[in-house]
Amino acid sequence: MHASENAPLAPDWLELPSDTAALDEGVWPVTARRNGSGELELGGVAASELLAAHGSPLYVIDEQDARGRATETLAAFTDAFGAIGAEVELHYASKALVTIDIARWMAESGIGLDVASGGELEVALAAGIDPAKIGMHGNNKSRAELERAVSAGVGCIIIDSLGEIELLADVAASLGRVQRVMVRINVGIHASTHDYLATSHEDQKFGLTREAALDAVASIRASASLELLGLHSHIGSSIYESEGFGAAAARLMMLRAQLLADGPVPEVNLGGGFGINYLPSDQAPDIRELARGIAAEVQRVCEETASSVPRFVFEPGRSIVGPAGVTLYTVGSTKTVTVPGESGGERDYIAVDGGMSDNIRPALYGADYCVRLANRVSDAAPRLVRVVGKHCESGDIVVNHDYLPGDVTVGDLLAVPATGAYGWSMASNYNYLERPAIAAVRDGVARVLVRRVTIEDLLAYDAAWNGKASS
Repeated sequence: MHASENAPLAPDWLELPSDTAALDEGVWPVTARRNGSGELELGGVAASELLAAHGSPLYVIDEQDARGRATETLAAFTDAFGAIGAEVELHYASKALVTIDIARWMAESGIGLDVASGGELEVALAAGIDPAKIGMHGNNKSRAELERAVSAGVGCIIIDSLGEIELLADVAASLGRVQRVMVRINVGIHASTHDYLATSHEDQKFGLTREAALDAVASIRASASLELLGLHSHIGSSIYESEGFGAAAARLMMLRAQLLADGPVPEVNLGGGFGINYLPSDQAPDIRELARGIAAEVQRVCEETASSVPRFVFEPGRSIVGPAGVTLYTVGSTKTVTVPGESGGERDYIAVDGGMSDNIRPALYGADYCVRLANRVSDAAPRLVRVVGKHCESGDIVVNHDYLPGDVTVGDLLAVPATGAYGWSMASNYNYLERPAIAAVRDGVARVLVRRVTIEDLLAYDAAWNGKASS
């Protein structure tokens, strides 16, 4: 039954659940289950145990799930592109979520890292990642960031503007290095995603047009301290259709065929942005089918242009760590709101101890998530709910629409899945809320990856604080 038949305020895509305790395997981490008491377990650790040890709210990362997705993604692209005679390298997109441990998980899975700032680069280097397997992005890299990247031996720096070429060439020359670079190109593909996430249309800050890219390549080839490694494209984030990647690959390969007349273009980087399931109704692409579809398009264009097949790089992030993450909250208050009018109805507002400070995506992008009661199961009838945070904003919404048992009350625990990507990495301390810790779970053991940022930590930044409360 569609939820709107039961609750007028529910969207058409929301199904009325037959079991409010069910955990959809397409949304939850691989180890998520209900134990004998009905409590949610992640990696063999109960939700209540996690919050008792590490505080609420809490980001939880299923290590087995994250490592498994990294391995599966590498195998999918290696097999698909191996079938057309191409080598593949993956770089995990650090912006999704990076800690020293997570960077090491990726390296141990055979994956390099993509960083987009000096800070992300330092995390990668602190994790012991081979600098040759690091690619550095950024539309406004400072001289200091470029000096650090070049001196560390970063394998590739992605050029984002014509002005960056001269700056990087000077940095590399001053350090006595020849730096390998790629040119980021706007291929004109408009991904089916939020405008803020679409990164390859013309009127935005990233990359170069095709015409400017030709000038960039000529400048790089004329520089004694730069080496052209290849071309880069990233059409957006949270993309569900494979067609966009195929079209981008075709345009990039056509440009490469033109550039080959004047010199080698050994690599092509097609970025990442593969979508995941946030809701049971979502249909994220199968990673093996996606890889085969892109490889087939590449092979076709190479044959049409009589050009060699290059080496490929991809930058998955969300699709590896997003489904591995769950955020746990504690319910602080509940209220029922009745909306008047012909299409009116009732909705329960469930307020938790976090909100837009630990997951800005619903407020920023209108992103939808789902929610489950975590500390118990209930046979109470399902009620339409909106899970909200405790910030001074009406848009402070964690889950816009879902069903929970009608007896959810103060002190209950809630779990929101698919929060591994961009929750912690985009978090803030708005309203001076503490920033949640990140705990990794595996084989019945939980350990802290990043500790909680406490009120005392925040006060320590205030130059007027004397280390104690005033009387």
